[in-house]
Amino acid sequence: MIQTYSSTIRRKEMEAVLTCMVDEKIGPGEMNSRLIQTVKEVTKCDGAVAVRSSAIALEYALHALALPPETKVMLSALSPAWQILTLEKLGYVPLVLDVEESTGLVPVKNVEEAVSEGGRVLILRESMGILPDIKAYLALDIPVVEDISQSALSYYPLEETGEGQNSQPQDVSANAENPGMDENAAKPLGKSAGMYGTYAIFGMEDTDIITAGGGAVVFAPSRKDWIPLKAIADSAPSTDIMPDMNAALAYVEIKEFKRNEAARKELFTLYNRAIMAGRHKTFVRASDEGSTVYSFPLVLNSGFKDVKAYAQKKGIEIRQAFENSIIAMRQEELSGQCICANSLLLRTALFPLYPRLGQKDAARVVKVLSSIP
Repeated sequence: MIQTYSSTIRRKEMEAVLTCMVDEKIGPGEMNSRLIQTVKEVTKCDGAVAVRSSAIALEYALHALALPPETKVMLSALSPAWQILTLEKLGYVPLVLDVEESTGLVPVKNVEEAVSEGGRVLILRESMGILPDIKAYLALDIPVVEDISQSALSYYPLEETGEGQNSQPQDVSANAENPGMDENAAKPLGKSAGMYGTYAIFGMEDTDIITAGGGAVVFAPSRKDWIPLKAIADSAPSTDIMPDMNAALAYVEIKEFKRNEAARKELFTLYNRAIMAGRHKTFVRASDEGSTVYSFPLVLNSGFKDVKAYAQKKGIEIRQAFENSIIAMRQEELSGQCICANSLLLRTALFPLYPRLGQKDAARVVKVLSSIP
């Protein structure tokens, strides 16, 4: 059976983790610092901290914003469930917003309506590696926390880049060590994902684009916003900080990103061709240049259970793309107000797409995609 998810763990990743174990350096230490430095180099952010979970990362970002209790925080119905649980634990009021069916992203008009209802902060989930029209959200003049767990190391087009600090373009042809580099690109790209918001959550859980086996990096693009986040990080207990074993895995995965992303993009192209003549479609991606391929979501024009059974007969596991989302956890409560998100929950299947998928297995997936009834 070809599994839906598979972490790309090769010899380099194994050796990095094993070295930590042999040296008995498994708690927060040197590798944690090296991971932070690498994130700063590839994103050009001003400061970052690596913690043990994405929930802790979000908690740090919200505390750095100094939000008073009962603040209304906006988030996507397709965001992972840990986001709403974190908000409620901290005493904030979540405003769950519906999404756009063609992209799975929260449309700006929905955010505008929520702002008129008292929404003060937006957690912007960049699902499936799809970059939003970020400047449209920034025009609302509210703090934005970007969740780049699935879009990490992607880049906006250069024309989207504004002036000022951290706005220098990424020269993707000059630096072979840049994990965000597109080796076929003839021109530089703009800011990386996460560099437009006030803070960014770079999740590194087991199914994120970069995995530490658990954990996240929360970073601030600007010096002004890094100051309060640094104060929180400096006083944090060691139990909040990512251990070196996890950091070593994430560090190597970032270094290997270019290689892995090239394989993912090749598979995505094959899969996309396979569905062109069919009734089922994937999400619209505004720009493939500089974007990250997270996986291959297919919005079905038929029932998920039937397609799942069909794929399983062919030896392929598929799963609901948003099975761990807010709408999945609170479907009865939210389905009426989040109609598109509920529809996508029920109809979006995630097909296996990862660098270690061999040609033979990829061909099997292509065959199933092209023949789904």
